[in-house]
Amino acid sequence: MSSSNDVYQTPLNSRYASNEMKYLFSPRNRFSTWRQLWLWLAESQKELGLPISDDAIEQMKAHTTIQDDEFKVAAEEEKRRRHDVMAHVHAYGQVAPAAAGIIHWGATSCYCTDNADLIFLRDGLDILIPKLAVVIDKLSAFAQQYKDLPCLGFTHGQPAQLVTVGKRACLWIQDLLMDLRNLERARDDLRFRGVKGTTGTQASFLQIFDGNHDKVEQLDELVTKKAGFNSAFIISSQTYSRKIDVDVGNALGSFGSTCERIGIDIRHLAMLKEVEEPFEKDQIGSSAMAYKRNPMRSERLCSLGRHLQNLPKDALDTYSAQWFERSLDDSAIRRISIPELYLSADACLILLNNVTSGFVVYPEVIKRRVNDELPFMATENIIMACVKKGLSRQDAHEEIRVLSHQASDNVKKQGKDNDLLDRVRRTPFFAPILDELDALLDPSTFVGRAPQQVEKFTSTEVKKALQPYESYLANAETSALSV
Repeated sequence: MSSSNDVYQTPLNSRYASNEMKYLFSPRNRFSTWRQLWLWLAESQKELGLPISDDAIEQMKAHTTIQDDEFKVAAEEEKRRRHDVMAHVHAYGQVAPAAAGIIHWGATSCYCTDNADLIFLRDGLDILIPKLAVVIDKLSAFAQQYKDLPCLGFTHGQPAQLVTVGKRACLWIQDLLMDLRNLERARDDLRFRGVKGTTGTQASFLQIFDGNHDKVEQLDELVTKKAGFNSAFIISSQTYSRKIDVDVGNALGSFGSTCERIGIDIRHLAMLKEVEEPFEKDQIGSSAMAYKRNPMRSERLCSLGRHLQNLPKDALDTYSAQWFERSLDDSAIRRISIPELYLSADACLILLNNVTSGFVVYPEVIKRRVNDELPFMATENIIMACVKKGLSRQDAHEEIRVLSHQASDNVKKQGKDNDLLDRVRRTPFFAPILDELDALLDPSTFVGRAPQQVEKFTSTEVKKALQPYESYLANAETSALSV
């Protein structure tokens, strides 16, 4: 007898995504949502005077959640009919016989499929957005904790002016805030397809209501309200515009690029031994090299983020290839790509939550690396101090230039420590400023307004963005990884 181990499962399902997101796109939820849509349609039609019995409504209500044995009925019917919606109309009618004749009255397949997809797009964003807020909140706390800790900045992959550990984290937060705004806007822009008929003209419903336009509009409004949407599209074809998938997909894909960028930064910091992701007591970094502490969470974040940022291309291609009122070449690809968008984003958020909950910072390593480079960075300060003491700026520049090159050769060619300061102390030219040298080399004087920037950013922009999620943040927990 075969088991689940004999059948391929996407790793997003078996390894990475949350149970709530997996359920959202599960067959049971999909087809139960279709049944709910049929119930809302029948209820609304009855409210507007169409002859639908109380028994029909009650039986439909009693069987909105599809059961395992009903999946088998629908599968057999689809095999025979080659039409998934009609297969489920038949299966629903079997368990709600009083409603069998009115299920799907006036509707087209996209009444079920497209309205359900819009519900999934909305509910999926309602899962993702608070999770993103939690990550931003955790990073904000981290940034505030380390706002004063100087560290090397890097431009072009080379040491540059000092920043702080907290200031660097704010770069990540700022990009995540853009993602938060993008997702919030995409969610708020979602509208329901509603009841529009085969080509979006509502002709079938106009016929059902004997040409009464007001009742057709009321039907659309009633079903839209029952589905929890504020409004429906006035204009549609047989489907809702696939431009909606592009809009949501681009917001999620952009978030994927942020994930990879953050993951790469964390991996580089781990390589420098300055900051590490959590590493558990019994975790194994390498099957051969027992000493290794591989940043597997951040590497996975990069991998999934890369996949996520490439998925919107499916939506773009699908939208541009639609013919007139619709063509079915959108169907198979959307069954694959839309769930993958959401499961991938969900998996990335689980990883971000886990990593940001347990960052390990090594201040002494950071300090040592700063001290290795600080003498070179201090050369301009040394020159300015010399001028204040009455020395020639040009003479000071030449003296420090020669000593800097000697110290650089000492580091690069002989593998020794940076001894520039010792050379300065031994050079008579710099005798007038030797008592100021230590103060000139205080790392905190090289970070500019980084601490103040962190404080202002987290207390204004971040705080304002997170206000709608305060109750969620108060109960947020650290995400555990399944593997």
